[in-house]
Amino acid sequence: LDVIATGTVHSHDSDSASGPSNGLPALPTMAELSANPGEQFVPWDAALDPAPEETVHHVSLEVEEVEKEVAPGRTQTVWTFNGQTPGPVLRGKVGDRFVVELTNNGSMGHSIDFHAGDISPDEPMRTIEPGESLTYEFTANRSGIWMYHCSTSPMSVHIANGMYGAVIIDPPGLEPVDEEYVLIQGEQYWSSDLTEGTDADAVAYGTPSAVTFNGYPFQYDHEPLSAQAGDRVRMWVLDAGPNLPLSFHVVGTQFDTVWSEGDYLIDHSEDSGSQTLGLLAAQGGFVEFSPHQAGSYTIVNHAMSNAERGAHGKLVVVDN
Repeated sequence: LDVIATGTVHSHDSDSASGPSNGLPALPTMAELSANPGEQFVPWDAALDPAPEETVHHVSLEVEEVEKEVAPGRTQTVWTFNGQTPGPVLRGKVGDRFVVELTNNGSMGHSIDFHAGDISPDEPMRTIEPGESLTYEFTANRSGIWMYHCSTSPMSVHIANGMYGAVIIDPPGLEPVDEEYVLIQGEQYWSSDLTEGTDADAVAYGTPSAVTFNGYPFQYDHEPLSAQAGDRVRMWVLDAGPNLPLSFHVVGTQFDTVWSEGDYLIDHSEDSGSQTLGLLAAQGGFVEFSPHQAGSYTIVNHAMSNAERGAHGKLVVVDN
């Protein structure tokens, strides 16, 4: 990747794809998005722990509006669950119960919607004002990697400004692997007003400034994921949107197991494989593969314009 020193993000000239014809600011370049992060950058930890043994999960989520670096040279106010984007990953098994306490420490109304629960939305998904709390309880009746997100209107803007996360409910009989990661695709739509963060018009037009895995463009190029040759690797993948699809691919590998939206498309096959896991917004699944040789394996959204906007990383494999 071509990179430049960290600094203020500069736009293309005025005739770029999102230029004055629709009144939106021009987009940052790939070189700007893949530049070195700021000194305070800490990669979002994509490594997953196994599901805990307990069957009742008590979770505290706090809405926080924080100023943080979202891309090289781009610091803005984002809306978060527990100060991070994506929010915390929750994990359990079919039949587990989740008791979630949501507290709104922000300056405006916010809410939460767990796709992992099938319950009436009227009360638990209601918008709460600053200083208020609510309790959201659900039983995980079905396996999946389920999105959760703020559902306050305009929902697209709340998601794009950082309010999304994942609940992983293991399918029965899921076997342990050597390395297990989660990658959540999200989109950023920058406003010229850093206190607003997200440009609602850009969201409506579907012209993202950046597309990320786990909240920061190209972060796993700067801090690659790791494995050893011959390891069995599982990658859970969720497309948090709010708009764009995800064609998940790891260059140099073939997936021998693909699990998508609750079902195995391929299950530990020796003679057939898959090159991508295709997901629409709010869909998820996992893939498994075993890299046989040491090397640097590139992780991409194979809708290549989205990879070039930041949905891109590396898995570095070393000899064991």
